[in-house]
Amino acid sequence: MSDQSSLIIAGKYRVGSKIGNGSFGDIFLGTNITTNEEVAIKFEKNNSNHPQLLFESKIYVILRDGIGIPRIHWYGIEGEFNVMILDLLGPSLEDLLKVCNHKFSLKTVLILADQMISRINY
Repeated sequence: MSDQSSLIIAGKYRVGSKIGNGSFGDIFLGTNITTNEEVAIKFEKNNSNHPQLLFESKIYVILRDGIGIPRIHWYGIEGEFNVMILDLLGPSLEDLLKVCNHKFSLKTVLILADQMISRINY
């Protein structure tokens, strides 16, 4: 995936810059070439010993319409990757922590805790 800018997924999503990664694979910024809507595109090698992306996509479908739950636009296989395209929600907690010099105020922690409990209760 060295030249992602020309890569089109599912016939309508252009892969942009890398915005994150994890043990499962990489996350890229994507754009719907028809509507210009920005999305997140997750890639996972389809020969992974412990594939997670299909399971993750099914969980999002079950939880759809919940506040803070991304909508799945597409899931499938492209070449050697399992790919999931979903709503781009905003900065991660890690990104926010960097902005706050690696320390959240008590107020921020309480707001985050309230939001997390609401998501779990949903």
